[in-house]
Amino acid sequence: MSRQSARPDVPPLAEVRRITQKKRDAWWTVILVDPLATPLVRLTARYTRITPNQITWGAFVLGLVSSVFFAFGDWQWLVLGAVIYHFSFVLDCMDGKVARLTGQGSVFGAWLDFVFDRIRVMVCGVALMGGQYARTHDETYIWLAVAVVFLDTLRYINSLEIFKIRHTMRKQIKARVRAARRAENAAELAFMEDLLRDNPEADVEQDLERAKAEGVASEVHSADDADSRIESYADAGSHAESYADAGSRAESYADAGSPGDPAPAGAGPRRKAQVIDLHQEFRGKFPAYLRARSFLLRHRIRTHLVSGIEFQMGVFIIGPLFDVVIPATIVSGALLLVFELAIIYKLLLSTRDFSRTLDSFEKREVATAA
Repeated sequence: MSRQSARPDVPPLAEVRRITQKKRDAWWTVILVDPLATPLVRLTARYTRITPNQITWGAFVLGLVSSVFFAFGDWQWLVLGAVIYHFSFVLDCMDGKVARLTGQGSVFGAWLDFVFDRIRVMVCGVALMGGQYARTHDETYIWLAVAVVFLDTLRYINSLEIFKIRHTMRKQIKARVRAARRAENAAELAFMEDLLRDNPEADVEQDLERAKAEGVASEVHSADDADSRIESYADAGSHAESYADAGSRAESYADAGSPGDPAPAGAGPRRKAQVIDLHQEFRGKFPAYLRARSFLLRHRIRTHLVSGIEFQMGVFIIGPLFDVVIPATIVSGALLLVFELAIIYKLLLSTRDFSRTLDSFEKREVATAA
């Protein structure tokens, strides 16, 4: 395609990296995929009209082609299948990057990507192990085919359920915090008839005259009144503190999330974002985790070192390339299970922090009511 037809709105490569690359990603992607995929994403967006869904289809077709070579069984075909599988994965990473760069992402595209990934792993797993069984008649490969499909399915079911549980915990905590703030706002609002009903002996006329003399009579009737005499009738006490027991707050390290609506002109300083730590117990048990996490994040690598991506690469690239299909599959599967169990254990500790946080809400509510 001629340079005259290039899209002028596609930014330079450095900006494309910032827009398209995830802040945390699998180490295989960061080291072996992004250096190739990101320049290709820029070229694709600048010189073609290829959509993310078309790239998803391309990745799927390449994956099926690699399965054909895996099925042949001989080592030279395994090498070719592994190379094609890697390029299939490069395209699989490119579809999301192109979507982020061009704003063409869609819910259907995300579904298509997910379904095609699962089909690709299943077909390639059966083809690879089936080809090796046909070549060697070793029944171990049949069990490995079942294990590959099972572990890939388990990984994504576990990931989905953990996401749902974490989302539910965060949603419940946010609801409790919003309820607490509504209670605080209600405590700040006082109506004269309520004050008179609760304080029948109060000399309101005398207080009003005194307020007029001080030039603040109009403020007495304001819903935002903070006059000390009105507060003495309300007997509201001090306002409730934060309902979120953050444990260790470490506010300088915590991501407080996106800010809310801007404060109106003339309003006081915004309430400081409250930090709730649902991984406090985990970090307390494994203090070295934070140091390792910080080191990895500086290089954009997530701490989940063996996820579904690394599992696939071990089975479909490392094993075929070096003709060690059985050892590579067993080691990759074992490491995947270890890291999945670590995530489950981390979730267990997180649910304990969640329960303690809810208990702290209830204790503060009881104390405030008293």
